[in-house]
Amino acid sequence: MQFVVRTEFGAVRGAAEGDVQVFKGIPFAAPLDGPRRFQAPTEPERWDGVREATRFSPAVPQPPMADGLPSSWNPGDGTDSLTLNVWTPDPSANLPVMVWFHGGAYLAGSPSEGSYDGARLASSGVVVVTAGYRVGYEGFGWVDDAPANRGILDHLAALRWVRENIAAFGGNPDNVTIFGESAGGTSIATLVAGSARTGLFHRAIAQSPAAMYRGEDEARKAAELITGPVGVRPIVAELAKIPAEQLHAAQRDATAEMTRSRAAWSDTTPYGVILDGETLGELPWVALLGGAAKGIDLIAGFTAQEATLFTAMMRRESLDPDKLAADLHLRDGVMDQYRAAHPDLDDTGLYNTLLSDKLFRVPALWMAEAHAAAGERSHLYELTLQAPNGLGACHALDIPFTFGNADGPLLQLLLGGVPDGFEDLSGEFRRSWTSFAATGDPGWDRYQPTDRRTRILDLPSSTVSDPIAASREIWAHRFPELTA
Repeated sequence: MQFVVRTEFGAVRGAAEGDVQVFKGIPFAAPLDGPRRFQAPTEPERWDGVREATRFSPAVPQPPMADGLPSSWNPGDGTDSLTLNVWTPDPSANLPVMVWFHGGAYLAGSPSEGSYDGARLASSGVVVVTAGYRVGYEGFGWVDDAPANRGILDHLAALRWVRENIAAFGGNPDNVTIFGESAGGTSIATLVAGSARTGLFHRAIAQSPAAMYRGEDEARKAAELITGPVGVRPIVAELAKIPAEQLHAAQRDATAEMTRSRAAWSDTTPYGVILDGETLGELPWVALLGGAAKGIDLIAGFTAQEATLFTAMMRRESLDPDKLAADLHLRDGVMDQYRAAHPDLDDTGLYNTLLSDKLFRVPALWMAEAHAAAGERSHLYELTLQAPNGLGACHALDIPFTFGNADGPLLQLLLGGVPDGFEDLSGEFRRSWTSFAATGDPGWDRYQPTDRRTRILDLPSSTVSDPIAASREIWAHRFPELTA
């Protein structure tokens, strides 16, 4: 059975998938042709008749996420990639809306990936939207004559489309929750801290947000490492003439150069959100502490062993926590504090704990802490379920549980198959996320500076106070405003 819905730009025809209706590849911005690859997004052209919305659109330009992995994009793919996908259980209803922004280090990723299929989450009584956005140089590279953070501007364009059109799909435009993981979680932090007053969203879930932020000078220097070897200036007219794959090769070389010339793990990608004063003027936790997201309900969280996904293939002898602390320019005595707090961990475990804190756990903690200190509704979680393959509760493990997709590629990669209790824990994730989207209450205690109540998601789950107190105290000198 097929279903037709009219948007402000034209009608779209979707299809039934189980007990939900899905509409794929709906444009929320114009195709990325020519100079538009590097400019702010503009509205899509209107169309006559009915547009088929039963297939995902092409991904935005990007290289493979890692050597040996297939790419979501190939040269010659279509340019109509700023699109979104909608799963709705009832187009005649007035349901909470959940808008997902994927991860991928701002280098890769696509909403068409199977792990992000929104059918099971939507069947819990929400309208689910997954949206594409520009990554790499197109989305986050410095351009002298174009706005910074074009990937974030794509998010905002998608959210404007949601505000104007989602009612036709059964969603309530006055009850929108944004959520995302990793780079997507970083986007959530950026939007909450910099765009809360737009009224485009009302709640937010930041899953493993990363500390991926750059000053303008740093962004310009990273751009020089890419555009210099290509032989162009960072302006729209010249960049638009360069094939995307040529920029991809240059950014790969630039990343290698940054790794050689800078501290390990201080820059794992040339890209991050630029603190430009428009999209965002200061680090999210600083902005949240100052009340930048007044009235926005927030969940932030992380996995227990975030870093093992990245270090599993590294040689054990290279996992030296003292060298890592020095490379990260942490103050003297930090590793003594980590060893005292974790006497059961060897050097590999200490390395992974420090790196997990630096990359994801502490940024998520600071988000929850700052938002709560500003008097807003804030919740914190930690996923501690241990994978049987030695990865522990690694980065991205929360995604299969969030969407409930037991057959998605991530579950096989991270867990080697469907674990016992998957449906129980996934059910808790989906109940908590959709309850939060509907009411602002995920079913566990608010995070407060007085007791720091945190949900531990596991089999079984529990609620405890201040589960990573040691890490919070060790890193407090980087954000002393919270303890002032």
